[in-house]
Amino acid sequence: MDTADPVALGVKRTRCLPGESLLPPYVERDRDAELGDRVVEAARSGGLVVVTGAPLSGKSRTMWCALFTNLPMTTRILAPQPGTDLRGLPAVLRGRGKESCLLWLDDLKGHLGEHGLTPTLLAELVRLRVPVLGTMDDKEYDKRRFGAAARAGVLSGAEPVELRREWSSAEQRRLSHLLAVPRLRAAESVRGGHTVPEYLALGPELMEEWRRAHRTDAHPRGHLIVRAAIDLGRCGLRREHVSRDVLRRAQALYPQELSTARSESFEDGLAWASGLRHGVTGLLVPGDGPDTWAAFGSLVADVNDRVDSPPVPLGMWSLALSAAPGQQNWNVVWATAQRLLWPRGTGEPEVAAWLGEIYTVLGQRGMAKQWLRTAADAGHTEAAAALGELLASIDEPAEAIPYLEQAAGAGIVRAQYLLGMLLAAQADSWLTRAAEAGHRAAADALPPLRRVTDTPPDTVKE
Repeated sequence: MDTADPVALGVKRTRCLPGESLLPPYVERDRDAELGDRVVEAARSGGLVVVTGAPLSGKSRTMWCALFTNLPMTTRILAPQPGTDLRGLPAVLRGRGKESCLLWLDDLKGHLGEHGLTPTLLAELVRLRVPVLGTMDDKEYDKRRFGAAARAGVLSGAEPVELRREWSSAEQRRLSHLLAVPRLRAAESVRGGHTVPEYLALGPELMEEWRRAHRTDAHPRGHLIVRAAIDLGRCGLRREHVSRDVLRRAQALYPQELSTARSESFEDGLAWASGLRHGVTGLLVPGDGPDTWAAFGSLVADVNDRVDSPPVPLGMWSLALSAAPGQQNWNVVWATAQRLLWPRGTGEPEVAAWLGEIYTVLGQRGMAKQWLRTAADAGHTEAAAALGELLASIDEPAEAIPYLEQAAGAGIVRAQYLLGMLLAAQADSWLTRAAEAGHRAAADALPPLRRVTDTPPDTVKE
């Protein structure tokens, strides 16, 4: 048993980053002690132990931990594939002498039938004192235990250990003690209406399906819509604020992907992305508002945690800010933007320029000057124009002129106009001094110059 691979035996792997184990630490379930006692008794006397529950309720992991915790590490695990003919199993087991073995039948429904686990075979395994450990979906168990096609002879002798889909308060408390583990912390914080096992088990499946959907013969539009929803989630926009219209507008921020996505309509892509997988969730899950959507939580967490993930497009931050209603929601997005963009701003002029623009709108002139200057000094001409305008507006023309010259030289018309007006104002000041000192030509030049400097800015066409 010490060399057995739980994932190969049916335990769902979770999302993990390079260097992490496939499975996070196990969170104890309320029925672990009872299940452990049954496993020990089955190992002593033989018999069937069954764990039932909803899909992705953690049945296989719970059973695996029960046998790993309660049985000797030298126990040999026999794990046949569903549909395997088991009629010759007793002969094989008798030939193993005193070696302790157990029969692992994950997803028990695939092992029932005349060539599978029958009452006769189960009785023989009991005589050999071989425990049989199985897992089964609740509905499948009820159908075979109580329905017309019931295998009562196999299932009636073993009361199942049922795992509830929703975790109890005690299970939630035990989870809270393990929140230092990133995957469990993410499962607790962004799982939405899903259980922790659902979140952990579905993550890798959904991520792989999404990654492969970008092909033109697959679901390129659906892939793009999900990517936009992931990035909006990375911005901190709450799920009830990601409307269908916001997702439509977000597509334009990925021009290359959008050009290859035209083979699929927006509606078809949205239908594919929101379709249920495993009867539990889609890549997109409904938000709390009407016709709103959000990416499944593990997709956002996985993209956030991977160092090779592309950054959120700058325009997405603006879209997220405009879509966040109310000051509190806006503050969440803005705080997220500052936390993620500040480290990039010193090396990426586009990011610095965006930060300067937002700080200007917020009226935080000191921060606006800092980021616009960072961008302008790195050659960003739009930032140079914006910084020149800001400096001119707070009566700092000497600082404004070099930046306006930078932008004007790059062809930005509004910078050319403002630069001309500032230079004209300087000329007016010097000509006035000269005229007052008796310089006749300076006095003659002032009236036509003042027809320019005294003209209100809103009457001048660019």
